[in-house]
Amino acid sequence: MTKNKDLIRILAKMEAIPQAIRKDINPEVQKGAEEIASLQRALAASSRDTGALMDSITVTGAGQTIPPYAHPSKLPPVPDGAAMITVGNSDVRYAHLVEYGTSKTDAQPFFWDGYRLGRQRAVNRINRVVRKKIRDAWNKGTPQGSGNND
Repeated sequence: MTKNKDLIRILAKMEAIPQAIRKDINPEVQKGAEEIASLQRALAASSRDTGALMDSITVTGAGQTIPPYAHPSKLPPVPDGAAMITVGNSDVRYAHLVEYGTSKTDAQPFFWDGYRLGRQRAVNRINRVVRKKIRDAWNKGTPQGSGNND
C-alpha cells in the first residue's frame, strides 16, 4: 500500500509542475524578447535615415495581438509562453528590403542577425526559470487536496 501512496504523491507533484512554470514563464519570455529586439534596433541603426525602422520594431507579449501591419492576415493572440517580435507599421513597409537588400542596394541585416545574437541568452534565461520552478514545485511537497494522507 505504501507504493500506491508514494505513486500518488509523485503524480501530484508532477501535475503541479506545469502550473508553476506557466505562471512565471511569460515575464521571462517577454524579457528575452525585449533583449533580442534591443539588439535588432542596434543593428538597424546602420541603415538609419530617419530612425523609423528602429522605432517600428515591437515586442508583443502573451495574450496580445500583433500590430496590424506586421502580418497581412489577422492572427490569433500570442499564446502563453511566447512573444513575437515584429517590424513595420503603416509608414515602415520596407523592412524586408533593408534586411535582404535589393538589386540596387546591399543587404543590411538586422532582424535575423539580432535574433541569432540574442536567442541563446533568452533560451538560457527561460531554462533557468523552468528548472527553478520544477525544483520548487517538487520540493514544495504534495499540493493541497491531492488525497495524500501521510
